[in-house]
Amino acid sequence: MTLLNDVPLRNLQFYITSPYPCSYLADHEARSQVATPAYSIDSAVYSELVQVGFRRSGLYTYRPYCDRCRACVPVRLDVAEFKPTRAQRRARKQHQNLEAAFQQLKFNDEHYALYRRYQASRHKGGGMDQDNREQFDQFLLQSNVATNLVEFREGEKLRMVSLIDRLADGLSSVYTFYDPDLAHASFGTYNVLWQAQLCQSLGMPYLYLGYWIAQSQKMAYKSNFRPLQMLADGRWQAFAAQP
Repeated sequence: MTLLNDVPLRNLQFYITSPYPCSYLADHEARSQVATPAYSIDSAVYSELVQVGFRRSGLYTYRPYCDRCRACVPVRLDVAEFKPTRAQRRARKQHQNLEAAFQQLKFNDEHYALYRRYQASRHKGGGMDQDNREQFDQFLLQSNVATNLVEFREGEKLRMVSLIDRLADGLSSVYTFYDPDLAHASFGTYNVLWQAQLCQSLGMPYLYLGYWIAQSQKMAYKSNFRPLQMLADGRWQAFAAQP
């Protein structure tokens, strides 16, 4: 693992979790390296942590630290060079009537209802489909960094909600959930396109997409967005399917 030598990070402490069942690969165990204390991780510090492969879930900032497994690869999109594929352009056209609106980072009954429907449909049995309001708050609405909550509506109908962190050199896609009942919708693809466009409008070079996992269908889609960069051997470099 990359050492953390930057001055802003020296005030942090890091610990390794005990093994727990992997959320993405069946019959695998995972461990994480966790940065603490949470109150010391503001936007500037978190930007540095993302550079070395960390992500956050609420106030919990971590990166994979698994025994004998390096399947999780941090990836980011170079938005200045990004050119959508034909399928991605179709997704953008398909959902061109969606209206995005920035909202306060606070609990909303309509957002929570959509989240429950999304989890029940897309991640049934994964644990998050049973999230109560408190767990929803802890996962999505607690943040010590600059975070935007964006809702997407089609007319008056709520279709998608996305959480985005603002970093020193780009945006980090935290989590997105959407209407699971429209079988031919491409909300996930459209959301990445929208976030990439937001990066461009802000003059930011990168959209951080979290971890790419080749063996996980839930995570492998990220390689469809190019040019992608990956963090490997301690440096960001051109994406390769087999790092």
